[in-house]
Amino acid sequence: MIKTLLSIFAAIILLTGCTVPEVEVTGPVYTGPEVTRIVVDKGDRKMYLMHHKRTLKSYDVELGFNPMGDKVRQGDGRTPEGEYFIDRRNNASIFHLSLGINYPNAHDRAQARARGVSPGGDIFIHGARRKTSPIGPDWTAGCISVENHEIEQIWLMVPRNGVPVTINP
Repeated sequence: MIKTLLSIFAAIILLTGCTVPEVEVTGPVYTGPEVTRIVVDKGDRKMYLMHHKRTLKSYDVELGFNPMGDKVRQGDGRTPEGEYFIDRRNNASIFHLSLGINYPNAHDRAQARARGVSPGGDIFIHGARRKTSPIGPDWTAGCISVENHEIEQIWLMVPRNGVPVTINP
């Protein structure tokens, strides 16, 4: 029953495209060192914004509703593992703001094709849902979630596409 509800929840997220009216991020402009990489440690539920080898900021994160292991197919509730990059920004997300990750990459597509399944897509770093609370820890369909005020900081610190993202087990 719970798996069915979580699958329905994941389908709704994928079908909505994470869009609602745009959010304007206001406040101080980030003038610190450039974020050269984002590192996510799934086991510790932490995300680090890095300037080369130096940690600029760290955040507690929530992951997909089935967080153990690498994402292998659409709907599995797992957060992917591997090397990616930020490929889009959405200031009209139902999750406040979101930074898109280029999942699936060529490796992910090849792995899914070998299994005869769809790899899925639409993996984001995003804030919390609007008007409702998350259903508990590790509640996303495979995304990386932080608090709304934190995604606002991240949005300002990662102002462009192309920033590498490493997601470790």
